[in-house]
Amino acid sequence: MPLLDDYRKNEYIDGIIYDMSPSADYRHGIVNLNLYKIISAALKDTLCLVFAENLDWKYDSEKNEYVIPDVMVVCDRKKIKKGQYLGTPKFIAETLSPGTALKDKTIKKELYEEKKVEEYWILDIHSRSIEIYQLENTFYKLVHNHILVDDPTDTDYNADLEIQLHSFPNVSIKLSDIFENV
Repeated sequence: MPLLDDYRKNEYIDGIIYDMSPSADYRHGIVNLNLYKIISAALKDTLCLVFAENLDWKYDSEKNEYVIPDVMVVCDRKKIKKGQYLGTPKFIAETLSPGTALKDKTIKKELYEEKKVEEYWILDIHSRSIEIYQLENTFYKLVHNHILVDDPTDTDYNADLEIQLHSFPNVSIKLSDIFENV
């Protein structure tokens, strides 16, 4: 009979194992699936594939180091081997949870920048906000920071704001659609 620890998810970054269990708040999954569905539909009939928490990105094969991004877009299908991607993703999004927020905003952001992931989004379900980073030369630049205001009577209403993925200009996402049902 398998042990409980056999079912735990973890990431291995710079020689350190990070436990990702127990699962995050259910809203974490809703945001990830919202993003997955929208991007996946827009990239239909392209070479790119979208993954939501179900493909390890093995960024260092020698050290066997990997992360499990919440949402990841990959376009080199030849570099998908079983449950791992061995290339560099074009886009990654991480949805914050209490146990991963610091790592997502520091260690993983620095890793994605170093490995030249073109675009990195950090989503926060509690504030219904999104930080969008784009790789410029070799460093991330915060290009947008949005907080969803979906009350139409509020002067800062922005629920209909369309956000385009930098790496995929044909992918446009309404801010309210990202946080739908949250």
